[in-house]
Amino acid sequence: MITPLTPMAFKRRAAKLYPNKIAVVDGDLRLTYRTFVERTNRLSHALAQLGIETGCKVAVIAPNTHEMLECFYGICQIGAVMVPINYRLQPHEVAYIINHSDSEVVIVDGEYTHLVAPIRDELAQVRHVVVTGASTAVPDRAVTDGATGASPDGALDGALDYEALLAEASADEPAVVLDENQPITINYTSGTTSKPKGVVLTHRNMYMNAADFLFHMRVGYDDVYLHTLPMFHANGWGGVWAITGVGGTHICLRKVDPALVLQLYERERITLACGAPTVLNMLVQAPNVEDVRITWPTRIATAGSPPPAAVIDRVQRLLNMDVIHVYGLTETSPFITWCEWRREFDSLPADEQAALKACQGVEMLFNGETTVMREDGSEVAWDGKEIGEIVTRGNVVMEGYYKQPEETAKAIRDGWFHTGDLAVIHPNGYIEILDRLKDVIISGGENVSSIEVEGVLYKHPAVADVAVVARPDDKWGEVPVAFVVLKPVVAGAGAGVAGAAAAAGTAGTAGTAGTAGTAGTAGTAGTAGTEEALADELREFCRAHLAHFKTPKEFRFVEMLPRTATGKLQKFKIRELVWEGREKRVQ
Repeated sequence: MITPLTPMAFKRRAAKLYPNKIAVVDGDLRLTYRTFVERTNRLSHALAQLGIETGCKVAVIAPNTHEMLECFYGICQIGAVMVPINYRLQPHEVAYIINHSDSEVVIVDGEYTHLVAPIRDELAQVRHVVVTGASTAVPDRAVTDGATGASPDGALDGALDYEALLAEASADEPAVVLDENQPITINYTSGTTSKPKGVVLTHRNMYMNAADFLFHMRVGYDDVYLHTLPMFHANGWGGVWAITGVGGTHICLRKVDPALVLQLYERERITLACGAPTVLNMLVQAPNVEDVRITWPTRIATAGSPPPAAVIDRVQRLLNMDVIHVYGLTETSPFITWCEWRREFDSLPADEQAALKACQGVEMLFNGETTVMREDGSEVAWDGKEIGEIVTRGNVVMEGYYKQPEETAKAIRDGWFHTGDLAVIHPNGYIEILDRLKDVIISGGENVSSIEVEGVLYKHPAVADVAVVARPDDKWGEVPVAFVVLKPVVAGAGAGVAGAAAAAGTAGTAGTAGTAGTAGTAGTAGTAGTEEALADELREFCRAHLAHFKTPKEFRFVEMLPRTATGKLQKFKIRELVWEGREKRVQ
């Protein structure tokens, strides 16, 4: 009597028990669970008619709409594999993911067809493109300040209409037997290299993660869940499935507008949401924050980067939201720890409570084992001082990176998944992150590969050397900052960065080989106007080649970068310039 562990079972339960309850609210559209389930079934049959079967990959590019939510069921319940794609990427980045994942169908929101139109001829394996909604809206800038930079003209000749496909398909439940160990999604993450890695997650992974979501966030039938977190981010942290399992209501949100979010809280009586610390910070700074009266119990889970204690305190005081700090990675479905709140903490002063909530906390109940290890594989002392790496093993760890066995072997060693995050364990067992082993910058909840940004800057003819590191930022948590060494001016170079380099003068040193403490000034880099012109040109160059949220927010021009005798870049010295005076090296 063993049945496979799959989040598709949550939809079956909701259809049986809550057919007349509102399942999804998307603007003026309201779908009952009966209608929502019928639509997901129609999507399944429509895809089958297009040749999609077990193991086939279907890429989806969409914001938080009811169609995006339908894809998590309509694709996955027939054994096909969903590939959710970040709609803030550039077309060439989207092309890489679609091709690398072997996707055969692309479903794209009408607002984002401009991401697919210019690369359509490059997608050799894609047999069909399906478009949802209208294509008249402007590109969405969503949570971060990064726009796509693509032309709004995204006409797609020969594309199929999503609603037309559903209208012609059966609403019957598809008869497909699922294996809990088969892939359910491939989620691409920037990682530490220039090319994103495809994280293969299984039905079992996501079922267990959803169980953690339900238990640790105290989710129930009466919950109204606002999708502020992009659904493409680790499958909305599992919320796309967990909320359905108990008959909760999904509130869709195309764009995170803080004022609108707070209006929705009052109008729909939101009880639960998830988001990066950036979202929390945006809410407490919303123009209507003083007018909002949230008098009912609400929770908001936050992760992506450690939330500042001051932000947690403001959210709880101003908005009456119980902040639940969770931690994980795409590779772990994503949850592995949460900051468990204990009754004895209630008597602490508000600032101490907020500081406790900023910790990553303890391992979750259903995911397996998580700890902090020394290099020899033993656990660090529970003293809040000894630093090690966070490692985990168990039910939520990915199957591996798609078509990258070498990268999988690097990440999963000796039976443990290595996160690359450095942390301590406090005497009460709570884990707290202090730094990162890997050079990933988490800006507004988005992963930015410093190596990828450096690779683009190296393509500029005036750049001789470059290092990109994270700088703390009150709004985005972290933002990329680039330290740039310019090439000597060559004869005849009279314009652009190369030509302006002469006026930049001696640009200082971003750290000497001996002492991190003497690491750097921006140097005597000419006039402020010249530096500004140099930065503007490099910024525009990056924007032409990268998603805008990956573009450095600051450029510092230096004479040299600190390197070892063998030429290895010493980024820790550069980080000291932008993190000086801070106890942690994450924000």
